[in-house]
Amino acid sequence: MEKYKEIERSIIKKFRSSIWHNFVKCVNEYGLISENDKIAVCISGGKDSFLLAKCLEELQKHGKVGFDLEYIIMNPGYTEEVLDKIKCNLEVLNIKAHIFDSPIFKVVSQEKNPCYLCARMRRGYLYSYAQRLGCNKIALGHHFNDVIETILMNLIYNGMYSGMMPKIKSDNFEDMELIRPLYFVKEENILAWACYNNLSFIDCACSVTEKKLGKRKEMKKLIKTLKEYYGDADRNIFNSLSNVKLDKVLRYFEDDIKHDFLDKY
Repeated sequence: MEKYKEIERSIIKKFRSSIWHNFVKCVNEYGLISENDKIAVCISGGKDSFLLAKCLEELQKHGKVGFDLEYIIMNPGYTEEVLDKIKCNLEVLNIKAHIFDSPIFKVVSQEKNPCYLCARMRRGYLYSYAQRLGCNKIALGHHFNDVIETILMNLIYNGMYSGMMPKIKSDNFEDMELIRPLYFVKEENILAWACYNNLSFIDCACSVTEKKLGKRKEMKKLIKTLKEYYGDADRNIFNSLSNVKLDKVLRYFEDDIKHDFLDKY
């Protein structure tokens, strides 16, 4: 059996409960995919986006809803070594992708907060390229751990409670939507999948922040510490997105309109 077929088989067999089940559950629970969708799968070169690509491919083959896929890779300024690694994994996983360039690393290199600007710019370039391909959705590889890290980052650094949603309508690209089908999948299971199949992927590969710890890595360390005190800490942080009691908060915003608890006191 060819290696890519073994990798595909592992997703629906070996990792059926930890990856495939959670992937399908998210797609169904949040209505991420509709009949005749054309989805641009955004591959960064890391383990998460490559797994997402294979999961969506499997769903396209065996699911009940008909949809099309395009695989796109934006090069924000990677080194040749990194690009070669990405292309090698495309071949191993039997994925044919569109690769296009952007100047993002060059632009954000002078910024005080390069990660924030990089994320915003990436989104814009991906939406734009996907739209040119006739897609109505882009799919990103954010997973369970990204969700809880985002919650903690917003609490600690911004002083607000705000999470990462499984799907978002674009404000700047008409009729475009972003979906996150790996929303329920834990990073440890993605790592296990990569290890089981002897796959090696790039990490961030950012030339701007490569020597810095980075806020997300700080959050990973914090979550690890919290779990040492209470094993379900990560799950409860995630579940808090579905258990907000508005009558127990001082103030909240909806569509940029401020609501205060005194309004109904």
